[in-house]
Formats: sequence, structure tokens, C-alpha cells
Amino acid sequence: MLLCLSASHKTASFDLLERLSVHTDSVARSIAEHSECVQGAVVVATCNRFEAYVDMDEPVTAASALGVEAALLAVEAATGVAAHELDGAYELYTGDGVAEHLFSVASGLESVVVGEGEIAGQVRRALADAHRDGTTSTELERLFQRASETQRDVKNGTAIGRAGRSLVRLGLELADSRIADWSALDVLLVGTGAYAAATLAALRDQGAERITVFSPSGRAERFALKHGIAQTSDLAVRARRADLVITCTSAEGYVVTPAVLGAEVVDATAPACPVAHERTTRRMVIDLGLPRNVDPAVAQLADTDLLDLETIRLHAPLEELQATDTARALVQDAARRFTVAGERRSVTPAVVALRAHVFELLEAEIARARARGDDGRAEQSLRHLVGVLLHTPTIRAHELADAGHADDYVAGLEALFGIVPAAEATAIDDEAKLA
Repeated sequence: MLLCLSASHKTASFDLLERLSVHTDSVARSIAEHSECVQGAVVVATCNRFEAYVDMDEPVTAASALGVEAALLAVEAATGVAAHELDGAYELYTGDGVAEHLFSVASGLESVVVGEGEIAGQVRRALADAHRDGTTSTELERLFQRASETQRDVKNGTAIGRAGRSLVRLGLELADSRIADWSALDVLLVGTGAYAAATLAALRDQGAERITVFSPSGRAERFALKHGIAQTSDLAVRARRADLVITCTSAEGYVVTPAVLGAEVVDATAPACPVAHERTTRRMVIDLGLPRNVDPAVAQLADTDLLDLETIRLHAPLEELQATDTARALVQDAARRFTVAGERRSVTPAVVALRAHVFELLEAEIARARARGDDGRAEQSLRHLVGVLLHTPTIRAHELADAGHADDYVAGLEALFGIVPAAEATAIDDEAKLA
């Protein structure tokens, strides 16, 4: 049984999500090691959501409760967020609802900005990380692979990408009303990861030309050479000259503080802070990091405006209903096909067991016919008869599985023929037939 514990911008505060985003590398492993009943775990942790996908052994009593317990204990051990702090801050999806939720998430339908593209890569990386750490299961692999396929179908088949904008571009658009000429702007980019590359592309689209990069991890030179921009190793000197500072680094702790910007907070309750140098224009700082890269006290500086993810979230545009509705229909259809394929997989051992039972009887009858001098005609007739007899039970198995009644088929075989499918019977993947 699949389940998903999901804390997102829809259910949890920004501060709580920030705490959940730190030290999450060990969470999936801790969940998987919690009990033999846990078959696998994959964790998706982004700036606006924390989700644990868990595959539980189906026959276990209260499997759902056990899976949630495993997730909450792993989260507390890794991040320090206690279970009681998450009360009311997460949603639980089980069974068929897990696929529809993940497919929706991967397609950008559950993002702060509907249709944003970053989440698809984050979902793929979550599976890759779990695969590397050995915490996946066959069903979780199938779930996440289908999620990526669904995301591509939604992207190619709808206008959802135009219904929303990425957080980076939305942040720049919010800043645009305060910037007269992007080409004259002195920009400092803090960070050198994939998010920084996306931010750089968005800055250039806005017309920014004078861009310098700083890396807390010392990767600025390589990033600058690759993208044709300047680099600096002195954050404070460069930040104090910049008109726009954008942070998008995974470094823990505040990278940009009032002191870095040349100011000193004398009284945290004061509306403004003294500045150690003169500025002729206001500086803007955009914090795209989670955990926060910028000390909130920067907002108190007299010459500085701070725009963070929480503020950007409040300005996210309304969904374009038609594109979103079409995308959700695609997601629901993909989730239905995922469920049907899963049911067919579950009934396959029963079909295999039935065929093995019948073919064993067939071979015995053919051997007796040969012993009586059969010239091959009896064997041919017997094989044809068995093929005809097995056709309808095989079709009915798939029909019952599609309707969610695979268990009835298994029970019928046991009642009529005493056949109990082997737990480890080889499964035949029928998903391609459902596409």
C-alpha cells in the first residue's frame, strides 16, 4: 500500500517548511529502516513542500498509521521538528489518491505558482536519490516514473506552462515596478547551482547585463566562466555596491546580513538601521533560498527593500482555469491507468498459477496419449482445447482487476481449484497495453 505524508505551502507555515527543508538527506533511509513492514520510501523536499512517499506491506494491520509514525519519527530525528508541531500541518494520501497527488505535484498543479517547471526536476532527483540510497521499492519506482511521464504529457498537451510562472521570474516581475532600467542595474547573484542558472537566465531575459556571481562554496569562478559573467570572492564589498542582490544558495545560515550590506542593527525594534555608507538609490534584495539566505533584519535597513519567498507566494497569480482543468483531467486519467495497471499486476500471479495448473494437467494427458500411440492429433486437439478454455478466465481476471476486484478472482480460484498464487510469482507488466 502506498501512502504520502505531505506538508506544503497549502497546509504549513513558511517557517515550518523552512525547518523541514534542512538535513532531509537521511529521512528516506530512516523511514525504510523503521520496520520490516516498510517496503521503501522516497522524500521530495523543496522550498514549498515536504513529502514522504512510503510503500507499506499491504497485509499489515494499521499499515497507514505505521507508515505515518515512521515518517514523523524520521523527520524529527533529521530536522528536529517534533510530531506534535506537524499536527494539522500535513495531509495524508493513501491508496489510489497517492498517484493522483504526486502526478499533480510533478505537473506543477500544486505549486505556489501553478505550472512552474522546477518541481518536475525535483521529483526526478528525489527518485534518483532514493535509488542511490537503496530506499525505493518496485511500486515506488513505478509511481515516480509514471509521474515524470505524466508531467511531460501535461507540459506538451496543455498551456499550463503559461498559466503560471516560475518563482524566479515572478520575483523579478514583482521587482520590475521599482526598476527603471535593468541594463544599468548592478546585480549580484549569490549561488551557483541549477537554481542560480535559472535565475541568471531570467535576469538576462529582463535585460540585466552587469551581473556578478558569488559562491559561498567557492564555485564562483567556474560558474562565471561557463556563463560569461563576472565573479567575486568578496561578498561584502560587492554586495554594498549592488543595486540588486539575489540569493539562491543551499548554504545553511544567513549569507546576507545587515553587516554584509554595510549596516549595523543597533535596535532590532527600530524601524530603520544606520547605514555605513551613502547610497543614491534604494537597494533591492531578493531571497529565493530555503532555508532563508538573507537575515530578515535586512528589511529594517533604511535603503533596502527585501523580497522573500513568502512575499512572492502571496503575489502568485490566479490559475488560468481552462489550462488547469485540462491538465487535471490528464492527471486523473494517468492516475486511473496507474491504478488499473497496479491491479493487473496484483492479479497476474493468480493468472500464472491457473495457467501452470492447467498446463500441468495438459502435459500429463498428452503423455498418456503418446503412451497409447497418439500420432499427434490428440495432442493438437488437447492444446487447442486448453487455449480456448483459458481465454475467458484470463480476460475475466483483467476485467475484475480493472474494476478493483482482483481479490475476488483469487478467492474464486482457491474455492474452485484449490489454487493459491505463489507470493513471488513472476509479474507480467500490462501497463503498455493500457496506454
